[in-house]
Amino acid sequence: MNTLDYAVLLVTLLSIAAYGMWATRGRRDLSGYLKGAGDTRWLTIGLSVMATQASAITFLSTPGQGYQDGLGFVQNYFGAPLALIVIAMVFLPIYRRLNVYTAYEFLGKRFDQKTRLLGAALFLVQRGLGAGITIYAPAIVLSTVFGWPLNPTIIYSGLLVTLYTVVGGSEAVNLTQKYQIGVIFAGMVAAFFVLLAKLPAGLGFGDALTIAGGMHRLEAVDFAVVTDKRYTFWTGLLGGGFLALSYFGTDQSQVQRYLGGASLRESRLGLMFNALFKIPMQFFILLLGVLVFVLYQFERPPVFFNEAAWRRVAAEGGGEKLRAIEADFAVAHVAEQQQLDAWLAAKRRSDGAATEAARAASLAAHQRVEAVRDRAKEAMAPTPGKKSNDGDYVFITFILHYLPHGVIGLLVTVFFAAALSSKAGELNALASTSVVDFYRHVIRAGASDRHYVIASKCFTGFWGLFAIAVALLAHLSENLIQASNILGSLFYGVPLGIFLVAFFLKRIGGTAVFWAAIVSLGLVWTLYATLSISYLWYNVIGCASCMILAAMLQLFTRRAAAATL
Repeated sequence: MNTLDYAVLLVTLLSIAAYGMWATRGRRDLSGYLKGAGDTRWLTIGLSVMATQASAITFLSTPGQGYQDGLGFVQNYFGAPLALIVIAMVFLPIYRRLNVYTAYEFLGKRFDQKTRLLGAALFLVQRGLGAGITIYAPAIVLSTVFGWPLNPTIIYSGLLVTLYTVVGGSEAVNLTQKYQIGVIFAGMVAAFFVLLAKLPAGLGFGDALTIAGGMHRLEAVDFAVVTDKRYTFWTGLLGGGFLALSYFGTDQSQVQRYLGGASLRESRLGLMFNALFKIPMQFFILLLGVLVFVLYQFERPPVFFNEAAWRRVAAEGGGEKLRAIEADFAVAHVAEQQQLDAWLAAKRRSDGAATEAARAASLAAHQRVEAVRDRAKEAMAPTPGKKSNDGDYVFITFILHYLPHGVIGLLVTVFFAAALSSKAGELNALASTSVVDFYRHVIRAGASDRHYVIASKCFTGFWGLFAIAVALLAHLSENLIQASNILGSLFYGVPLGIFLVAFFLKRIGGTAVFWAAIVSLGLVWTLYATLSISYLWYNVIGCASCMILAAMLQLFTRRAAAATL
């Protein structure tokens, strides 16, 4: 990055943060601080919901997922539109009718205090850890690539977003997210057109898709009925649907975004905006990764995309081994290029038999290239016998090597803007839940709005510092987008079960659902430690077990009570 890139980065981020603090200065009432002015329109709600969910992990890691595995990850979101429709029809009207600050207030009204506090506590634990990942994800990659010190990168970015969230509350989050998501979209569209321009002369978009399809990168839908495959149509529709239903319907970081709508209609339209555009957005980001994959079939990529780590291992005594891998990779990559040229030539001659033969030869050549890359990943792994994952570094490597200055600054701004917008929503929700469900309800009831606003700001600062601490201690071995979804899947199913019991099973009381939730949490975590199934299924398992156990416990207690009469 040069001076122009840093100028784009700093001016954009500081301007948005300063605007958010200025526009929302002087908030004194609790409702305005936690929910906004109550006049938010549907587009702002829709963009705010999208920005809170789409963190830097989405834009940094998802293209790497597309590069490595193709479009199949998009199946993870197939259940989201249906989930958002259910939330708009069932959850949202109840929340607005009860005029709650948090989703967990509803649990207190429907069940009892312990169930309310359990739901709120699960959110605070999961989202507090998630906020740390939100900071850590871009910081670890960008600090590695640019040589920035990791800990200061985490601390400065965390303090910036904590500051303007403390000052402005929910309305500052909504205002800044609207502009941050605009920067994000502009940056990703710019990357798309640069990618098309960087493809070899004579290689059009159609040819690029032909190559990607021949290399199995366009297989977006898999109807296989298996449980151990992470991404299939069924895991996405069912497991992903339950994950989306829980995240958008019971996670306060999302619920708070649409509670401040000017009307029920505005809030519903904001949710429908996401139902309509969520899958296309994820598809587009994955497609960027697929196009990067095609580009690197003609342009020699690094053997290992985390080039800083590669140089460090080479300097620490692994140089001879890594140089041998690089030499083998160069030979394999040239052979693959030759086969690809033959494939495209046969396709342009409309020679069907020759085209198929050349495609098969190209795929075999690519597999040899990947075999060398697997050797590189094993050489870079901290533990013998495992592979190091460099997918999170694919997109940032492309940006630095192929984009012009200024656009590089814009794309790096995208990652930080996404991190800040997502973390702002999380901090605002963490503070709301801490104050409304714990502090005001358990510790200090009956205080003034001014007191609770001050308490909310203090809790926002606390959770900001907590997230920074988690980020400083974090170590992620998974692809970041997968790590984030795994964390959510281990927590989200059970709270969804609690809420579905509250909405639809009117005869079940708080004690039954409370203990059912505790047992279900233990079941989910035990199964995750012992089984090898797609993590998306844990959303279904957690939700179903909570509902079934609650019904059984309620029936048992009624029979026990009847027997004593």
